[in-house]
Amino acid sequence: MTDAVTPNQAPLSGARQRILDNAYELFSRRGIRAVGVEEVISRADVAKATLYRHFPSKDDLVLAFLEEREVRWTRQFVEAGARERGATAEERLLAIFDVFHDWFQREDYEGCSFINVLLETGDREHPVGDASARYLANIRTIVRELAEDAGLHDPEELALSWHLLMKGAIVQAAEGDRQAAQRAKAIARLLLEQYR
Repeated sequence: MTDAVTPNQAPLSGARQRILDNAYELFSRRGIRAVGVEEVISRADVAKATLYRHFPSKDDLVLAFLEEREVRWTRQFVEAGARERGATAEERLLAIFDVFHDWFQREDYEGCSFINVLLETGDREHPVGDASARYLANIRTIVRELAEDAGLHDPEELALSWHLLMKGAIVQAAEGDRQAAQRAKAIARLLLEQYR
């Protein structure tokens, strides 16, 4: 069994990575609107020219953050964690909520950056809003593939409902319900019965 990376871990290498790591921490905690480029520059301890050499605009930095979030959170944390915890495809689907449960217990629980950024931009036509929606679709693809592997009927429909439970649990946890993932998991079991 390999160790899954927590959503906020990453190796440091060079100015670009230092900028991205600091932006990642700030954006995932406080959102993209509440964090200015000057704060990222100060926190990363780089010159303004260095930031703009690597990221010509704040939107470019946010897009890089979202791409990094896809790697760290979606792939290395949620997907890898579910695969480690479940022996079968159905168990892996349910294990997503176990991964979430552990995440919700953390003091540094920050919610879903893709949802937050999509809501902050309020515009699917904006490149940042569009990227957020695409990364959310990637999560549904993981769920759909697990549903296909499990031999469940109508995997696309199941993925939409499953993702609804995932997003709902994330929001409810942000409201303070640390048991939201376990509540969602109980409902997810009913969905599995429906789609077998």
